Amino acid sequence: MSPIENDPITEAVIGAAIEVHKLLGPGLLESLYQKALCRELMLRGIPHRSKVAIGVEYKGAWIGNDLEIDLLVTNELIVEIKSVEKLQPVHEAQLITYLKLADLHKGLLINFNEKLLKNGLRRRLYGEPKLRTEDSPPAWFRE
Repeated sequence: MSPIENDPITEAVIGAAIEVHKLLGPGLLESLYQKALCRELMLRGIPHRSKVAIGVEYKGAWIGNDLEIDLLVTNELIVEIKSVEKLQPVHEAQLITYLKLADLHKGLLINFNEKLLKNGLRRRLYGEPKLRTEDSPPAWFRE
């Protein structure tokens, strides 16, 4: 078992996603699943932010905040939500890119458009773990 499969934050988010999927089923828009998952995380007392802009730096200059993370959970787990027929390599590449740009270690890709949600889950690790607290967001985080 990989470290992310034993990670309590990741498992808590998966549990919340399973509850959302159980009640709503597949076939809705990504934005509705995102709102429902935020509601479920809030009900479970799991700190998170939705639609978090990633500041992109190029050769020492900030060139924009045009990328948006669906969910940032406890300032350590990026959650990307999809509602597509099938997850594609480009979806996993997007998650890895967000982890790299955000200098974060753990990512979770969730495709709610599956009969069984477990078939739409992808856990990803990137780089080395960072020590952060809920009150210390990553350096790129801009509100």
